[in-house]
Amino acid sequence: VQLQAFGGGLVQAGGSLRLSCAPSERIYNFYAVGWHRQVAGKQRELIASISRAGRTRYDDSVKGRITISKDTSRNTVYLQMNNLAPEDTAVYYCAAKSIASGEYLYWGQGTLVTVSS
Repeated sequence: VQLQAFGGGLVQAGGSLRLSCAPSERIYNFYAVGWHRQVAGKQRELIASISRAGRTRYDDSVKGRITISKDTSRNTVYLQMNNLAPEDTAVYYCAAKSIASGEYLYWGQGTLVTVSS
């Protein structure tokens, strides 16, 4: 299984970006798809996820600013990020959670988001 994450780039504080994640298998084949991010020097953290049934979960640090969604016709999961701040600068990864194990087994290559002040 491969996942392609794209849409990162440089944005000014207060701006918006939309990241996309396109798995090589149907989204419905996974228990959930999640967006994680890794700030330089810190551990990777899960910030948003969407389940097969469409249930969404968010880390408190991004609630109200970030929306995860999916388009099954395009087989793509999106992460809409608004009101970005410099502390959102990180490499963002999408990952798919296996139905069998309940673990995030499949990872994309990451896309860099840089927010300038």
